[in-house]
Amino acid sequence: MTVNIQWMDRIQWNNDGFIPVVTQEASTKSVLMLAWMNREALVKTVESGQAIYWSRARNKLWAKGEESGHIQKVIEIRLDCDSDALLLKVEQFGDIACHTGRHSCFYNKLMSENDMNEWVIADPVLKAPDTIYP
Repeated sequence: MTVNIQWMDRIQWNNDGFIPVVTQEASTKSVLMLAWMNREALVKTVESGQAIYWSRARNKLWAKGEESGHIQKVIEIRLDCDSDALLLKVEQFGDIACHTGRHSCFYNKLMSENDMNEWVIADPVLKAPDTIYP
């Protein structure tokens, strides 16, 4: 099946051809992660129904869960009012979205005590990363 891609012309891609993607768990509304997509990643996401991102670190397409098995089934895709960010609402399989073995990549919380701010780990590791990624 070939996806009609005319709808992608509305997207305001950055100068490098990417758009930031906030990924949210559909059932809990928990924000799981922030990633990037290029046109190819978005088309493949729409075609497959699974989240596929662009890995800037590895400089290649990256299907979420391709190594860990913690895939994201896409329920809905939304474009923001400026057409420069996407929201993916997903079903997260395996309850782990973060490569650190946590449910969400947003596990550091800014805490203030005695006028001192510091980042503290607010969410537990659900599964040790070395058992997820061989």
